[in-house]
Amino acid sequence: MLEIRKAADRGHAQHGWLNSHHTFSFAEYYDQQQMGWSHLRVINDDTVQAGEGFGTHGHRDMEIISYVLEGALEHKDSMGSGSVIRPGDVQIMSAGTGVRHSEFNHSRAEPVHFLQIWIVPKFSGIKPNYQEKRYDDAQKRGNLCLVASPDGANGSLIVAQDAKMFAGLLDGAERIEHALASGRHAYLHVARGALTLNGVALAAGDGVKIADETSLTLADGNNAEVLLFDLV
Repeated sequence: MLEIRKAADRGHAQHGWLNSHHTFSFAEYYDQQQMGWSHLRVINDDTVQAGEGFGTHGHRDMEIISYVLEGALEHKDSMGSGSVIRPGDVQIMSAGTGVRHSEFNHSRAEPVHFLQIWIVPKFSGIKPNYQEKRYDDAQKRGNLCLVASPDGANGSLIVAQDAKMFAGLLDGAERIEHALASGRHAYLHVARGALTLNGVALAAGDGVKIADETSLTLADGNNAEVLLFDLV
């Protein structure tokens, strides 16, 4: 089963300093049919204007992943972590028992475009944690690079859930075959560009809920960047 979620069907919030598209219900956007997929709860496609951002606020019991597409995102949190992440960087903040943080556009001149992803953790009340790692284009070119997993396989970041997150780049004749174990779910998000999934055409912002499939073929890429989530 491939259930397509077109980009234009997502929730949308325009706050001037923030332009956000919500794949699943978030904040003032609510759709009881779009409450997440397995343990994947949020994919927000956010563009923040120069010098603006999300002021200090708190979270608990959520795995929060930031994936930058353009620009630079500045992170600070109550654990003492502070960093600026750019395209190729992946950041995971495990909120656990509670953490406060801020996310701002590091630039005073250019917008920052990033994906904010939430995954519900397997256990509540874990110790808060911050991780960050860079994955260059060569690792993702014509390949699904494992960037997060429950066990840190292949040097990936650790997420506190039975979930894996892959990132890939496809263009031209590049083709990716990916096997899914029986009974697993998946979600594909097209971050930019266009491609086909099992022959179905997809464009930037589109997503696909995947169930009862054991083989995925990504092809016909046109400057495509994708995230694939392998879920219970």
